[in-house]
Amino acid sequence: KSLKPVYTAPSETAAKDRFEEFAAEWGGRYPAIVQLWRNSWAEFVPFLEYDVEIRRVICTTHAIHSINARYRRAVQARGHFPNEQAALKCLYLVTRSLDPTGGGRARWVMRWKPALNAFAITFAGRFERTTH
Repeated sequence: KSLKPVYTAPSETAAKDRFEEFAAEWGGRYPAIVQLWRNSWAEFVPFLEYDVEIRRVICTTHAIHSINARYRRAVQARGHFPNEQAALKCLYLVTRSLDPTGGGRARWVMRWKPALNAFAITFAGRFERTTH
């Protein structure tokens, strides 16, 4: 949470200022994280050139890791499946349990619309929009 102002900053200078605030607040408790960021700053800077909506999508990969972990847990708890259909049903049920009311799709569309527009502009010619 404290690093969010760093990777959502509008410029490298602003990001550096936000990082120094982070380092002042958390450096004593997590010196390895502060050092990691300092050592990797040159690799981080190109990230700031992307539109803020694209950066938001990149920073949400933890959600993908989370669902993969839930899939692995469900499969390991089961041990084996009699056929492929049974395995797919298990994964389907895990997926449904993440959004039992089905309201997540509307929120997903609203969150991705600005990102899709930013991708279309940034990667014109390499990004194809499809209509469903």
